[in-house]
Amino acid sequence: MATPDLLFNLRNLFYLGAYQAAINNSDVPGLDADAAAERDTIVFRSYIALGSYQLVISEIDSSAATSLQAVKLLALYLTGDKEGAISSLKEWLSDSAIGSNPVLRLIAGTIFMHEQDYNEALKHTHSGGTLDLHALNVQIFIKMHRSDYAEKQLKIMQQTDEDHTLTQLANAWLDIAVGGSKIREAYLIFQDFAEKYPMTGMVLNGKAVCCMHMGSFEEAETLLLEALNKDAKDPETLANLIVCNLHLGKPSSRFLRIDMLQPLLSDLICCDKVFPAT
Repeated sequence: MATPDLLFNLRNLFYLGAYQAAINNSDVPGLDADAAAERDTIVFRSYIALGSYQLVISEIDSSAATSLQAVKLLALYLTGDKEGAISSLKEWLSDSAIGSNPVLRLIAGTIFMHEQDYNEALKHTHSGGTLDLHALNVQIFIKMHRSDYAEKQLKIMQQTDEDHTLTQLANAWLDIAVGGSKIREAYLIFQDFAEKYPMTGMVLNGKAVCCMHMGSFEEAETLLLEALNKDAKDPETLANLIVCNLHLGKPSSRFLRIDMLQPLLSDLICCDKVFPAT
């Protein structure tokens, strides 16, 4: 009999953008040391997603596991200590004892994707090994406008676990990047998430982006306003509302918060193809 995956629900909450819920539901009994470390990694990544960088920095000390130290590096990077974080990251990646750690490689890929240094990101993520790394590869290849390589990564994920939340999300990202008839398929993936799990801003934005691609801007606006009610400062929601209102002929200046739009470099919903060319 297979051992139950005690962190299944916690991972799903994180993957779908329910970060506060992941934090609130992180008290999972019966975890061994490895699972407890993974739980803590998810919790601290959730805090980072909510912008609580200093909390992560202050609570992860030098004795913590490599995976947690890697998460702390991401928090340091996002506070503005980019040079220091990248320097430490490169040093750790070159250490044969810890350089192959999958979370460290994931954080490396994330940071170098922020830097728009996609070749450097892929240097540390391309070999995969976990669904998280393959999903990040899908995002990186989409950023590079190489949907053919992204599709190869997706196929690996599907062979591993076709129904996994990350596999389905990666499928939706790629469908949006490819466009055309694939947009409807992406919409159905987000709709399935909406029916199975609590609605999150990420899922609402995913559905809204699909609606905009299909020309249904009024439906997209409804979805995005619902997302705005969940998080009035979410940069993806604000950016998508600007695009949506431009198409609807409505004023969008109240959504134009430059300070909030900066984090779009790390967007998880691949909405860059919705934006008008500049």
